[in-house]
Amino acid sequence: MTDDFLPYGRHTVDQTDIDAVVDVLTNGPLTCGPKIAEFESAFAAYIGAKEAVVCSNGTAALHLAVMAAGLKEGDIAVVPSITFLATANAVRMTGAEVCFADVDPYSGLMSLDGFKRAVASSIRKPAAVLPVHMNGQSGEMAEMAEFACANDIKIITDCCHALGADYIADGKPGDGQFEDFGTFSLHPVKSIAMGEGGVITTSDPVAAQYMRMLRGHAMEKTPDEWQSPAEGFAADGSSNPWYYEMQMLGYNYRATDIQCALGLSQLGKLPTFIAKRRQIADWYDKHLSGFSNHLKPIDRSAACLSAWHLYAVQIDFNAVDKDRAAIMNELAAKGIGTQVHYVPVSSQPYYTERYGEQDLPGAQFYYQRALSLPIFPAMEEADVMRVVAGLHQALTH
Repeated sequence: MTDDFLPYGRHTVDQTDIDAVVDVLTNGPLTCGPKIAEFESAFAAYIGAKEAVVCSNGTAALHLAVMAAGLKEGDIAVVPSITFLATANAVRMTGAEVCFADVDPYSGLMSLDGFKRAVASSIRKPAAVLPVHMNGQSGEMAEMAEFACANDIKIITDCCHALGADYIADGKPGDGQFEDFGTFSLHPVKSIAMGEGGVITTSDPVAAQYMRMLRGHAMEKTPDEWQSPAEGFAADGSSNPWYYEMQMLGYNYRATDIQCALGLSQLGKLPTFIAKRRQIADWYDKHLSGFSNHLKPIDRSAACLSAWHLYAVQIDFNAVDKDRAAIMNELAAKGIGTQVHYVPVSSQPYYTERYGEQDLPGAQFYYQRALSLPIFPAMEEADVMRVVAGLHQALTH
């Protein structure tokens, strides 16, 4: 590392990434070109999914997935309280309602029990559940999938933290074993970067084509898809090249060839990125062992090898008699960036006004103690030692 400041996350871009983008900028097209399908094919192959649909960002991916799952006004979807705003917001964007589930207080993951309790508390049977692979690891997906299937509940996994994770048994989050749709974010602090970008994986080719249509204003340009084809044909029977139809409301959720060129280049480096993230996590584990009874890393999933999007610890701030903000500010003054992931979505004013205060003790416990430490592939062990030393000084002085 040459930069003195260690943010909690940072992308890694090298000359091959730059060259890939420059090639598109030089030779075009910049959007709606061949890089889109090329990236989708490569991403699906990496995950082990039948289909991948690329879009403009992770929130768009969630929105497209819940629309493809058929969520609509009057439906309910279960969402864990510890997640980014977008997981719940995408449900509301369809007009459906959110039923918040509690999470394990020591991992931040929704458990099978939390899922079942949310279903039992819902005013009617949920149509979908959105498990979140928090911090880069997954919870009891096989068990949750079995329960969801038995109750005719669709599964849309939020894999935005989990690109590069591996199930212990076999496969990867988003490969279709345990979900109808998997959603990913390619924001710069994620496992790979596209600037902004999102992907939906699915085993359903019809749903994939539906999402591709929705991401482009729902414009239909082929005669087989037209409802009123008369205007679309010339006198000789050929289709008019300018004609299109919009049969439903669509969105401008397209990704560009520039983004996908960068994404393709980054995807080739993903195994190296994940191997380094796992090494950094091991360094943290080593240097934090015996650190303090008041600080411990989050619990690890027995079902998953984490992608380590975040390295999160839990600190008993009451026991150390220090405010979390004060500790974060002290670390920032030492050139160490930290973050809190996340304020429980159920406690946001929009949702408390809609659903009232929620009794989710696991989520509150996790949130009150959470702190995300720097982790990104350019870090070395000396950087980890610097973070640990700064944290020790902030907690004990």
